[in-house]
Amino acid sequence: MRLLAFASTVLFAVVAARLIGEDRRYALLVAVLAASAAVPAWLARRRTRRVLLSGDVGRVLGSWSGSMERVAYPETMAPLMAATAYAAYGFMDAARNALEGARKGPVWDAAIEQRLFVSTLLDVYEGARDDALTKAAELEELPLPDAGFWMRRKVERLRSGVAAIARAFAHQSREGDLALLERAAKASPLVHWATRYAIAIIRVDAGDRETARDLIAEAPAWPEESAFHAFHQELLAAAS
Repeated sequence: MRLLAFASTVLFAVVAARLIGEDRRYALLVAVLAASAAVPAWLARRRTRRVLLSGDVGRVLGSWSGSMERVAYPETMAPLMAATAYAAYGFMDAARNALEGARKGPVWDAAIEQRLFVSTLLDVYEGARDDALTKAAELEELPLPDAGFWMRRKVERLRSGVAAIARAFAHQSREGDLALLERAAKASPLVHWATRYAIAIIRVDAGDRETARDLIAEAPAWPEESAFHAFHQELLAAAS
């Protein structure tokens, strides 16, 4: 499917270049055709980003429902996907319940990256800082997937971001962690709020309380079931 999409793109570019070379008036037509192909994808990405930034885990899972139904080995991967969403928004009990409901076996073992992602965040939220740091280091040391450049870069940035989150909550941030957190949030809006709270902690630790308050000013109204509810209140108090 990816090869077909790539081939179609190349073919369109070749035809477009030939048409424009023969008659400049074709440039407008080519631009319109290109826009008509690109706009729907851009709108879909924008909608997805808006859902992920909402913090509404129910909406996030709803937007993933089709993928969760079609995913290979759904008895293992669907609960892991749910656990990932719950962990990203601080719902610790729901994330653990989803993990426990996943079927164990070869697919479970192979999904080490996703399991470490969830487990690291849960340890961060529960205050098991040393365990979180250890798991984050394990996550960064995993081999990169056999995928294209952009996917590998996204995975790298997410891994580095999770490690930076663990260090921030442990009050052990390093130089450069702010940039890592920003890159992780851009790589996947799923971790936007986790990285935002981590950045706020770093700012409070540095004495920059005003920036910390601004960072979380537009956060969703987290339910008490989310660890972010307590974190938000604690950060507001620390940044006062």
